[in-house]
Amino acid sequence: MHYLYLHGFASSPRSTKARDLSDRFANLNIPLIIPDLNQGDFTNITLSRQLQQVEALFPPAPEPVTLIGSSFGGLTAAWLGERHLQVDRLVLLAPAFGFLASWLTRMGEMQVKQWQTDGSLLVYHYGEQKKLPLSYGFVTDAMQYRDESIARSLPTLVLHGKHDDVIPLQASFKFAKNRPWVQLIELDSDHALTDVSQELWQAIQRFCTL
Repeated sequence: MHYLYLHGFASSPRSTKARDLSDRFANLNIPLIIPDLNQGDFTNITLSRQLQQVEALFPPAPEPVTLIGSSFGGLTAAWLGERHLQVDRLVLLAPAFGFLASWLTRMGEMQVKQWQTDGSLLVYHYGEQKKLPLSYGFVTDAMQYRDESIARSLPTLVLHGKHDDVIPLQASFKFAKNRPWVQLIELDSDHALTDVSQELWQAIQRFCTL
């Protein structure tokens, strides 16, 4: 089994969850690959680019792959699972389903139009701890991907905080509703899920039979 962890938007392999899971997997002598999805060019990041980057890390078929993804990394993992039979298990941490509509609505029409006109928008990057420009191409690319098109039946564990004010818990409810292969666990936490790391790990261990 090949394990990959995909960090969230404007995050990095140095995030709290990434480091915590890396240590826990290491204690079991299991390699956990954590690619830097920024690729040194956060400005031009897109979902399509992330999919291509992670696909290139897959081992030769038919070795199975388990993907663990956080937020936008969770959305990326879900699409990889849809496209590749080699992916046989998904663990999605506060996955970013419906993120684009929610984000653009919060921004408001005027700011979105300004972003489109200017071509880029300054976004706080938690990994770099500063604001970085993000191309409007991020939006146009994301519009190609519709959550309802993710339909492949494969074991999927979704862990989502009840107090998530970035990606509402309802987004995961909606995703799981008509997909009987999806197990949704609600946690007493927010989007970061950093205060329930032990609960996350126990759920992942059970689901992946580690």
